[in-house]
Amino acid sequence: MTPPSSPSPTATYRLQLQPDFPFAAAARAVPQLAALGVSHLHLSPVLEAVPGSTHGYDVVDHTAVRAELGGEGGLRALSATARAHGLGLVVDVVPNHMALPAPVSLNGPLWAVLRDGPSSPYARWFDIDWAAGQGGRLLLPVLGGRLGEEMRQLRVEDGVLRYHAHAFPLRPGTEGLPLPRLLEAQWYRLSWWRLARSELNYRRFFTISELIALRVEDPEVFAATHGTLLRLLREGVIDGLRIDHPDGLADPGGYLGRLHAATGGRWTVVEKVLGADERLPGSWACAGTTGYDALRHIDALFVCPQGAGRLFAHYRDFVTPLADEGGDWEETVRRAAYEVVTHDLAAEVERLVRTAVRIGERAPRPGDHAPWALRQAIRELLVRLPVYRPYAADPGRAGQDAAMLGEAAARARGTFRVPEEAGAVDLIHDLALGWRQGGGAPEGRDRGDRDPAERGDLAGPADAVDTADAADVPDAADRADFAARFAQTAAALRAKSVEDTAFYRYPVLLSACEVGGDPGTPALGPQAFHDFCARLQRDWPATGTVLSTHDTKRSADVRARIAVLSECPDRWRDALGQTADGAGGHLVAEGTVDPMVSWLAWQTVFGLGGPSAGGPAAAERVAPAVLKAVREAGLRTSWTEQNAEYEEAVAEFVRGGPCGPAADSLTALHDELAPFIRANVLGATLLHLTMPGVPDLYQGTEREYAALVDPDNRRPAVFRPELLAELDGGAAPRDLSAEKLRLTAAALRLRRAHPEWFDATAGYEPLDAEGPAAEHCVAFGRAGRVVTVATRLSLRLVETGGWWDTVLRLPSGGPWREALTGRVVDGGTAVGLTELLSQSPVALFTAG
Repeated sequence: MTPPSSPSPTATYRLQLQPDFPFAAAARAVPQLAALGVSHLHLSPVLEAVPGSTHGYDVVDHTAVRAELGGEGGLRALSATARAHGLGLVVDVVPNHMALPAPVSLNGPLWAVLRDGPSSPYARWFDIDWAAGQGGRLLLPVLGGRLGEEMRQLRVEDGVLRYHAHAFPLRPGTEGLPLPRLLEAQWYRLSWWRLARSELNYRRFFTISELIALRVEDPEVFAATHGTLLRLLREGVIDGLRIDHPDGLADPGGYLGRLHAATGGRWTVVEKVLGADERLPGSWACAGTTGYDALRHIDALFVCPQGAGRLFAHYRDFVTPLADEGGDWEETVRRAAYEVVTHDLAAEVERLVRTAVRIGERAPRPGDHAPWALRQAIRELLVRLPVYRPYAADPGRAGQDAAMLGEAAARARGTFRVPEEAGAVDLIHDLALGWRQGGGAPEGRDRGDRDPAERGDLAGPADAVDTADAADVPDAADRADFAARFAQTAAALRAKSVEDTAFYRYPVLLSACEVGGDPGTPALGPQAFHDFCARLQRDWPATGTVLSTHDTKRSADVRARIAVLSECPDRWRDALGQTADGAGGHLVAEGTVDPMVSWLAWQTVFGLGGPSAGGPAAAERVAPAVLKAVREAGLRTSWTEQNAEYEEAVAEFVRGGPCGPAADSLTALHDELAPFIRANVLGATLLHLTMPGVPDLYQGTEREYAALVDPDNRRPAVFRPELLAELDGGAAPRDLSAEKLRLTAAALRLRRAHPEWFDATAGYEPLDAEGPAAEHCVAFGRAGRVVTVATRLSLRLVETGGWWDTVLRLPSGGPWREALTGRVVDGGTAVGLTELLSQSPVALFTAG
């Protein structure tokens, strides 16, 4: 870890900028956010994006601040207002890709490449495989049908080629050619959009062809794409950075090192999703992640492991899914991975195959591997990786990732009927690790389990071969390219197969189907949480932590509600059975019942608080979220093969069932569980705000905030400054929303007033309760000055008789004053939790 040389924020507040919420609107919110207690505003991307974009990740111009938000003048005005109130700015950076917009002229560098081809000075910007295109052309999958069918829609006008809203430049000297010859003469090939799956020859963001990848590892590309933000950093307009999707980069560690040097070590966090046992590479020059690992550990605390198992049994009885369609988590992930790697990422796999073929042909002892065998080896290795990508070139991860790839290779060999043909796996394994085979295909079956340095036919890591050695090692560039692309493809596969497919095919407990989560193991105990926090405090004390983001599929409070169902699975079964027996209880489409979608939709509405909680527009919010879920699941309809009849049945079902009169019993269940939902909401909030790291609050989450997947969670922020003013004036909280606001303000103000109680020097001390209900208490101390106490699994606690004589001993020192009630407790005293938590399921104590 490279610690930031600039002060870390004490807490950040994420604002989702868009034309309906520009810099000026953000500036108007500054006084309230300063009063709340954050130290920095966290802004979504601010550079020029596709017009009308509600997120800003589709950048088209790195040299300008987005005009629709108010331009650079508006950003500077926001910065000045923020600084006048003691706040700084953290900005989202998008290094991996740019938009391929309509018209392309919005993206000046890409326009130049389409006009001038590989000779363009901007050709080095984009990750294009020119040799793979027909006639050395860039495939543009923008046509609604095959070229022959769409020819009538193409026309040359004002010196450009037009197709509906699209406009493309013409290669100089081709302006007067007949249309068929003109099309063949361009540096690009217009094609049917469906060809992107198999024939695309540029790297993209996941499977989104409208986002073309950048080669930010090139120093000139880095300088050009980061120049504006670096200037704004130097001029004091912004203070820190949040890096979007570093897994998409060829060399994330190298990129972060270059960025650290260019910023002078400003506080920087990266959007990195870690697997259950995965650690962030210690060599990365950043403060840590954006916090999905913290989200996972907090959420899992509030899931009952026994109840989650029983809930799965009820789900299985209700849905009766096949093992690989939601009946078993691992099987569901595996099938989804095979589908994505063979279908959605076919073009990416084919590029790896082409590169592997070239390397194999030039090896001193050619392996004579058939392309089909290399293709199978690549697929089988990719689907078996348990993390987003390997980091074979990172010294801190080389051994771990070599072991991981070795295990995957051992299993991949078993998919070949002829053992000798499984040698293709060994070649791909070594290339993925970045090692060069000096003697052709390996003969040993155990080589994936051996240290690369011990293997005589390996010459060393691919990235260690300098370009000056290309004459001696003719495949050096290809080997480095393969290792990087294999890792990049692995990240895309993991995101699409797990987050965007399996999560929607396994809706047992929707709160566990979250970015960074593990639906197969939804529950973690207090010890796992304490171990995680101690590790953060030791290794990444300034890392980011989150509960809700613009990418979470359900906001933290929706997940908190749903998590309670793990404590009462039988009550959920009974309530769901009652609604399912009523009108509109099941989704019926094309003559068949689809109980999985029914289960998902009913649980979604419960998470919102029942149909009445969503207001008159509940169906307008729930139906798109459920429709997105069934498209992502891809079992009955999908984004690319839409089943209109089925999708209409889904929408009608949501309106008449979960958002109709039949949902009354779920609303009643929600009301019955309100005290335990309260404990989850407040407990997660307090843990997030006082654990190691820098908490990031998503807009609106200081109050009770129920949002579903985008675009529902990207609606313009609504601020209520009068609510905080009332609480500051002494008014008692009127509901859970006000109670959460009061708790949030108290914790944030404490962090801002005493940053040393929460920073890298603060320490982390788990506090263990004593007594029969000890497992229901999560408590810890910071710096000997702050104590956090939260209740977990509160419904089970009540069902087993409450706290009984369970006590918590506050650290010596003190006296300890509770931040919300003013109550004082002597240090070193064992206090009964019945008494300690008599007014609230949480407590925040400070010494003195």
